[in-house]
Amino acid sequence: MKKVYGDLSVAAVAPVPLSKAVEANGLVFISGQIHLDENTQLIDGSTADKTHQTMKNIQAILDEVGLCFADVVKTTIYVTDMSIYGDLNSVYASYFESEYPAREVVCVKELPLGASLEISMVASR
Repeated sequence: MKKVYGDLSVAAVAPVPLSKAVEANGLVFISGQIHLDENTQLIDGSTADKTHQTMKNIQAILDEVGLCFADVVKTTIYVTDMSIYGDLNSVYASYFESEYPAREVVCVKELPLGASLEISMVASR
C-alpha cells in the first residue's frame, strides 16, 4: 500500500509536479528539498544558512508524517560546488544523534531555481 503526501501545508511548496513524500512498505521517501523559505523564495546567505533552511523544510515534512531525523536511514545531497562540503557537513551533522544515515554527496551542474544544494531523505517507520 502506498500513501502519497502531496500537499504538506508546513513545507515550502516548489512550483513543480511532485509529492513531498511517498510512503510505501514502511519507508517514507522525501522529495529533494532546497533552501526555500515559507514564501517559496530561495534564501540568500551562507552555506550554513541554506543548509539550515533545507533541513528545516525536511523537518517540517518529517513532523507532518510523524517521524524525526532519528528515523532517517538514507540521505542524498546534491551540491553545485564541492567547496561548500565542509560547511554543509557541519550543519547536517547537527541534526542527527550518534547514528548517521547512509549518505552520498553528488556535485551537479545546476539545481532547481538556482539553488546551491538539495537534500532528499528516506525514513523508516
